[in-house]
Amino acid sequence: MRCLLIEDDIPTAELIREGLAEAGHQVEACHDGATGLARVSSERWDLVVLDRMLPDAVDGLDILAAMRLRDDRTPVLVLSALSSLDERVRGLRSGGDDYLTKPFALDEMLARVEALARRAGQRPEPDVLSAGDLTLEPRTRRVFRNGHPVPLQPREYQLLEYLMRHQGEVVTRKMLLAAVWGFHFDPETNVIDVQMSRLRNKIDQDGAAPLIRTVRGVGFTLGAGRDEPHAAE
Repeated sequence: MRCLLIEDDIPTAELIREGLAEAGHQVEACHDGATGLARVSSERWDLVVLDRMLPDAVDGLDILAAMRLRDDRTPVLVLSALSSLDERVRGLRSGGDDYLTKPFALDEMLARVEALARRAGQRPEPDVLSAGDLTLEPRTRRVFRNGHPVPLQPREYQLLEYLMRHQGEVVTRKMLLAAVWGFHFDPETNVIDVQMSRLRNKIDQDGAAPLIRTVRGVGFTLGAGRDEPHAAE
């Protein structure tokens, strides 16, 4: 599996990395929450091993919440020195698939990773997401409109993927900020509207029917129809 390890303690991270690599997995590591959030938001992983307590403004639960908010179902093994029942329950309810308290035996961690891999194999990632003649391939991150490729920048792709995974729903600007940019972003910024305008210009070329609609006073939805006038939330 391709694994992302987010762990701030370097010796612990190296021990885990070596153990996963010896078990045949491809492992990349980062050591702070902001970098971890950026990497889970912009890349595809088969498994995330996530330290619950990270030393900056973005902690493990922030990363978990951002992943699940954008419907990222990548299995997550939470590691934490917080061993109380309340903390374990909190970690699982925040979106963790398993919770392992520190200190732990490496063999137990590897066994839990294997169990998560088996469970993940029972609910495969869809090969294609579609909305009318718009298709998106999550595994390759390619987008097509009426069979023609649509080149997108990473943020544009993330916005579109989130909208396509929530077809039939109205998603707010706050939801998009949390899912694509992370939690620590000025909610008054117009970055959503700027990126959404660029995305629309790319997927609605050559007279194609508009698919992304503005819902007045709320946010956006994906599907055929007519824009409502924008009003501040």
